[in-house]
Amino acid sequence: MDFINQNILTLITFSPLACALVVMVFGSLFKMSDKAVKWLSFVLSLIPAALAITLFVIYPAAPADANGFKFGVDVPWFPQINSRYILGIDGISLSMILLTGILSPLAMLISFSINDKVRQYMALFFFLQTGLFGVFVALDMIIFFIFWEIGLVPMYFLINQWGSGNRDYASFKFFIYTMAGSVGMLLAFQVIWMALGGPNGGTYSIVEIAQRWPSFDGTLFGLPASTVKSIAFWAFTIAFAIKVPVWPFHTWLPDAHTEAPTAGSMILAGVLLKLGAFGFLRIVLPFFPQEAAAFAPALAILALLGIILAAFSAFGQDDFKRLVALSSVNHMGFVVLGIAVAAVARVSSDPAVKQSAVIATNGAVLQMWAHGLSSAAMFALVGVVYERAHTRDLNQLGGLWAVMPIYGGVLIFSAMANLGLPGLAGFPAEFAVVRGAWGVDAFKLITALSMIGLLFTGAYILKAVGKTLHGPEGEVAHHVSEMNWIERIALAPLLVLMLATGLFPAWVLNVVNETVTRLVG
Repeated sequence: MDFINQNILTLITFSPLACALVVMVFGSLFKMSDKAVKWLSFVLSLIPAALAITLFVIYPAAPADANGFKFGVDVPWFPQINSRYILGIDGISLSMILLTGILSPLAMLISFSINDKVRQYMALFFFLQTGLFGVFVALDMIIFFIFWEIGLVPMYFLINQWGSGNRDYASFKFFIYTMAGSVGMLLAFQVIWMALGGPNGGTYSIVEIAQRWPSFDGTLFGLPASTVKSIAFWAFTIAFAIKVPVWPFHTWLPDAHTEAPTAGSMILAGVLLKLGAFGFLRIVLPFFPQEAAAFAPALAILALLGIILAAFSAFGQDDFKRLVALSSVNHMGFVVLGIAVAAVARVSSDPAVKQSAVIATNGAVLQMWAHGLSSAAMFALVGVVYERAHTRDLNQLGGLWAVMPIYGGVLIFSAMANLGLPGLAGFPAEFAVVRGAWGVDAFKLITALSMIGLLFTGAYILKAVGKTLHGPEGEVAHHVSEMNWIERIALAPLLVLMLATGLFPAWVLNVVNETVTRLVG
C-alpha cells in the first residue's frame, strides 16, 4: 500500500506514455494489422483508466498534507533553478483525473473507424493523455508548463493529420491561440520566480508561491509590486481564458472541433477545455486573490456573453458538429461564472458570500465533470452519423429514428443531459452555479440574464434532435445503418455516469467539497 501511495500519481501520468511506446514498438516489430493495433491500444488504455479509478477509490482514506494535497511526491529535478518534481492531488484534480481516465478508452473505441496511420494515431492519443494527467497532478510550475505543452502538440497533429477538409487552417489556429497563451504563462511564472528571489530564494512550487506571492511587496526591474503582480495576473488569466475558452477568446474552438477526428473532439471538449478552468482554480485564485476579486465582475460578464452568444450562435448552425462545438462555449460559461463567484468570496469576510461561493464553485467543478461526459457523448454521436452519411448538414438528415432507433434513444438521452434535464448530470451542476451566484449581490443580474442562454440551450438542442431524428426520411436515411456494438459499448458508460451523477451528484461532490471549501477560504 505504501508503494501505491508513493507512486500512483507517477504511474497514472506516465503509463499512457509507456502504452504509446508499446503500440509503436510492437506494432512495428510484429507487423501488426491495423485491427490488431486498435485492439491492443484499447486494452492498454484500460491500464491508466484502472489506475484512475483506483485512485478515486482510495482517495478518501489517504492522509492529506497541511495544504490539503494527497499522494504527494517531492524529489529534486532541476536544482539549479529550484525546480522540483512535485506532484499531488486534491478533490478538484481527482475528478479531472477520473474523467480523463474514463474518457480515453471510450475514445479509443470510437477511433476504430480510423484506417490511416493507425499506430501513429494511437501513440499520439496516449501521448496526449500523459499531458492531461500531468497538468492535473503537477505542483511545480515548470512541471505544470511542460505537461501543458505536451497536451498541445499531439492534439495539433491529430487535427492536422486525421481531421476533415479544413484541417490545416483549424490545426494552425488551435496551435497559435494556445501557444500565445503558453508564452504569456511562461513569462508570468518567470516574473514570479525572479520577484521572489530568483536563484536566491525563488521557487516554482505552486504551494509555496500561493503562500508567498499574495503578500509580495518588493520591486522587480524598478517596477512596484502592484505592477509586477498585474503583469503576471493578466498573463495567466489570458492563457487560461484562451483554453476554457472564455468569450471572446473562443473563436479557435468551433474550427478545431469541427475539423478534428471524432475521438479528438471527445477529448478536446471532454478534458482539454477543463485545463483552462483548472488553471484558474489551481493558480489564478490562490496566487492573485486581490487581482482576481477585482476582475471577477468583468469575468462574470464575459461568462454571461459566452453563455448567451454561444447559445444564439449554436441555434443558427446547420453543421451538427459545429452546433455541438459552440454548445461547449455556452456550458463552460457557467464554469467561468462559478469561478468568478469564488474569486470574490476569497477576499470577502461575509460568511453568506463564502457559503454561496462554495455552492457555486462546487457547481463549477461538477459542471466540468458533467459537460465532459455529455459533450463527449454528443461528439461521438455526431461521428456515428458522419461515418455513415458523410455529411453533418442537419438539412440533409432527418427521419433517422425510423432506421436507427437505438441511436435515436442514445442521442435524446445525451442531448437531454447536455441541456440540463433534471435527473441527468447537467442539472445539479448548473443549478448549483446559479444558486451560488444568486447568493452574491454583485452577480444577481448576471445570473438572471444567464437564463436567456439556458432558454436557447433548449432551443438549439431540440433543433439538432428534431432535424436529425424526426420529420420525413431524407435521402441519408435510406443508406445508413444502426450503431454497431463497439459504438454502443463506447457510449454506454457515459450514459450510466450521466444518470448516476444526475440522480446522486454527492458521489462526485463528496471528494470535491473539502477542496472547494479550502479554496474559498
